[in-house]
Amino acid sequence: MTQYGVVLVTVDTQEVAQEIATALVTEQLAACVNLFPIHSVYRWEGEVQQSAEWQLVIKTNLGQFGAIEQALQTLHPYDVPEILALPIQAGSKAYLDWIADSVEQGTGHETP
Repeated sequence: MTQYGVVLVTVDTQEVAQEIATALVTEQLAACVNLFPIHSVYRWEGEVQQSAEWQLVIKTNLGQFGAIEQALQTLHPYDVPEILALPIQAGSKAYLDWIADSVEQGTGHETP
């Protein structure tokens, strides 16, 4: 059975968020990507930072995680991008079937 999940990623601009989302959906690595403006507070290089960012919520088959991570490493402007995969524990059959139909069956690294 395919394992479905969401991958969380933050970027600095709406344009970069849209570029990444379009690339992932076009390459059938994601069924859908939601984009949200957010405000982040974080520690970077020993100091507390704050910035406006964009949160990407990527709906996918986690079998594609390796390919998604590789694409993000290429497309993402940050030195250390947030790339977190969270499994979907339950969901409607119709929605999960749609993810399955929208995402190529991957040979990427399965998440634990």
